Amino acid sequence: MLCVAIPAGHGRPHRDFRAVPSQERHLTDNTQGPSDGQIEELKVAIYPTILSGGSGTRLWPLSRRDLPKQFLKLFGDESLLQSTCRRLANPLFESPTVIGNHDHRFLIQEQLAEIGITPRHVVLEPVGRNTAAAAATAALVVAAEDENGLVLLLPSDHIVPDADAFAACVLKGVPAAEQGALVTFGVEPDHPHTGYGYLEIGDQTGEAWTVARFVEKPSQEAAQDYLESGRFLWDAGVFLFGAKQMIAAFEALAPGILRAAADALAKAHRETGAMTLDQEAYESAENISLDYAIMEKADNVRTVLLRTAWSDVGSWSAIWDVLNKDEAGNVAHGPAAINVHGTTNSYAYSDRASVSIVGLDNVVVVATKDAILVASKDSAESVKDLVAALKGGEETLRHTRVYRPWGWYEGLASGERYQVKCLMVKPGGKLSLQSHRHRAEHWVVVQGTASVTLGGETRLFGENESTYIPIGAKHRLANPGSVPALLIEVQSGSYLGEDDIVRYEDIYGRLKDPKDL
Repeated sequence: MLCVAIPAGHGRPHRDFRAVPSQERHLTDNTQGPSDGQIEELKVAIYPTILSGGSGTRLWPLSRRDLPKQFLKLFGDESLLQSTCRRLANPLFESPTVIGNHDHRFLIQEQLAEIGITPRHVVLEPVGRNTAAAAATAALVVAAEDENGLVLLLPSDHIVPDADAFAACVLKGVPAAEQGALVTFGVEPDHPHTGYGYLEIGDQTGEAWTVARFVEKPSQEAAQDYLESGRFLWDAGVFLFGAKQMIAAFEALAPGILRAAADALAKAHRETGAMTLDQEAYESAENISLDYAIMEKADNVRTVLLRTAWSDVGSWSAIWDVLNKDEAGNVAHGPAAINVHGTTNSYAYSDRASVSIVGLDNVVVVATKDAILVASKDSAESVKDLVAALKGGEETLRHTRVYRPWGWYEGLASGERYQVKCLMVKPGGKLSLQSHRHRAEHWVVVQGTASVTLGGETRLFGENESTYIPIGAKHRLANPGSVPALLIEVQSGSYLGEDDIVRYEDIYGRLKDPKDL
């Protein structure tokens, strides 16, 4: 049911979509994308900009600050970021730009390389400043290359399984954007969801409607009223606008944010494959969403229907919604064994331990190596508040397995004056040439081949061979082989913090960033 109508009492004609034939209202999974002729007729280029700076705290404990949900492979072999990039692999779009957190730069670059995507730009935020500053940055980047270009601004962590239908919907928004409108995309609600923002619809011109107002996440009662009224859409958080039109909107409505973004770009540090915005300049931007800063105040906002399946997968209940369920309405997810008995309408995930649920209804259970969440599915939106209450504890920041540009390390055991880790070094991966002031290390190769530089001498070590790194010794670990190298590392000393590192050389450009090992 798609019910879009002009609000009663506004004195304007309206069109109720309940009277529109279903074939006109919906794009099915068989929808063809824009034709070559339609693309050739376009007078403007569309530059996708993917926002990848979110922390995904409502999907804790799986999503954490150092590995948030956009980088997780929740629904198969590709992450949400990778799926978003795949969706944009259409001749309608130019190659994508990704705006993300500076701490995630290697994740972004590696995940795009995995699927053969070469980004137009990777723009790194030194601090998070919500979507307004990111949108201003995106507009400035595109305008510098193509003053008439359109920006497609979209999240990195939503599910839109039908890429052709998505492209067709974006194309329907182009005429309004070419005429100077700031276009947002709305989704037909099919239930009274309290976790989404809503758009109240006004007059229709072609494929676009005016937006009477934006509504933040409503109460259950209000959401039910919105659904029944036929005048509201879910706000999908996807935008299409002319770069120069958005710049003009910022000049009029939020000039301080525009100045900060422009200054941060002018002073950006450019390195291979990415540019990092200037921290001092970017920090001066107001921490506010694009909706609050611009869209709710502008008088040229339009919305276009996103007529395809869509989810922001923003909570564990949303994950449950989109996955296949057994006859009792349960979802068992993840690589570990999960058993349910006398349980209904529930979601369970485990990546290590066996999980069993008996006699419960409507619950979420998520088990990782170092944290377990048990919640009512109805309270899934409150997980974000729980994470805030944990106040930056280690379990909210990173997993026991921590990814680095050379591979990963995983904590196995620790105690007073010792720590044991497993290291995986990718083929061709190389740690920095480094030393430690307070700890010594023992390495045992359990798979593959390791090249170890110690005191100016380099030796190869095979499986079941070991070496010792004294306190203060310059050393480097690398993998010259064609298969991943696995090592067990035993650290001992008076201080075992990750910041006990002095770098001398690094192929990943981290000499000035001691928190990146």
